[in-house]
Amino acid sequence: MSAVTSDFQIFVKPIGALCNLDCYYCYYLKKKELYNNEENFQMKLDVLENYIIQHIQACQNEVIQFSWHGGEPTLLGLNYFKKIVELQKKHKPPKKRVLNGVQTNGTLLNGEWIKFFVKEGFAIGLSLDGPQPMHDRYRVTKDKKSTYQQVINSYKLLKKLEVHTDILCVVSDSNVKFPKEVYNFFKQLNVEYLTFLPLIEFVPGNEKQASPQSISAKDWGNYLCTIFDEWVEKDIGKIKIQIFEEALRAAFNQEHSLCIFRSTCGNIPVIEHNGDFYSCDHFVDPKHNLGNIMKQPLIELLESSNQKAFGEAKNSTLPKYCRECNVLNMCNGECPKNRFIKTSDGEEGLNYLCEGYKKFFNHCKPFINQVATLWRQQK
Repeated sequence: MSAVTSDFQIFVKPIGALCNLDCYYCYYLKKKELYNNEENFQMKLDVLENYIIQHIQACQNEVIQFSWHGGEPTLLGLNYFKKIVELQKKHKPPKKRVLNGVQTNGTLLNGEWIKFFVKEGFAIGLSLDGPQPMHDRYRVTKDKKSTYQQVINSYKLLKKLEVHTDILCVVSDSNVKFPKEVYNFFKQLNVEYLTFLPLIEFVPGNEKQASPQSISAKDWGNYLCTIFDEWVEKDIGKIKIQIFEEALRAAFNQEHSLCIFRSTCGNIPVIEHNGDFYSCDHFVDPKHNLGNIMKQPLIELLESSNQKAFGEAKNSTLPKYCRECNVLNMCNGECPKNRFIKTSDGEEGLNYLCEGYKKFFNHCKPFINQVATLWRQQK
């Protein structure tokens, strides 16, 4: 097998679950328990090089994309990332191009880091939850201190040196009631790329009950509709908001680029610091550990029957309520991790945020239909 049969993106965890922050809602910090709390989670150089070689071999596109996640990947230090780039250049075929993305909390960045990002063409995902009181509600240091100003300083440096930066805003009980305030805050920062991630976590020991910090489906729908109306009126072409971009793909009959809205999933697995391969970032557990790239080729893991079955289950387990929904093609049941409530007739597997998504997608549908009509006329 020379390459995988479909596009893929891998969330690589070269520092495992280690992080310098203690964000209350982080679902990944506890993943270090899978490795008996070992002290050194740094991906060894032989594992790193092996991964880079296999990733390049598996990719059939001219542009090869790497996504570095954590924990907090910048804990590895700048020299480690220079080594990453050195190995990529060493193994990259002449006619192909490599792009790197880093998801970071931004607290360890400085001018040296950002000059490196500029030189090597890195794209950055930066976590920022809104104005300081909202951001600092959950995104704090190990000793519970504010991180807001550090993140803002990093953002301004990234912006000044024109590094492609996508802001990731977690929507929790701290900010979901204030959509206009949050959106205007990001507008004032001249944010160009914005992603909203709804917080849904469970009460400890009960995977059928959302925690108080989680948002409600109703609030999520109101949040998205409010910001969508502002965006349509004032900011189309100025700000790219991921979920709005995904909704607009329906106007052009395009497949979703975001995994949660695709009819099947499984194309965004995780590779941990030791080379372990997991089906998905939200399913890093023993059941979904399918192997290790030091023992089994990455291509085989990506194409394995277990990984394919994981991806297909997203569609095959949809309840009848979803299959008959008028916005099914826009939602496709969203992420399987959030499907833990019942439909009105008692069927299992409905998404916790269904009511909110249904409200939002129906709210934006008239606009999307207008776009589709204009596109067809121009075509």
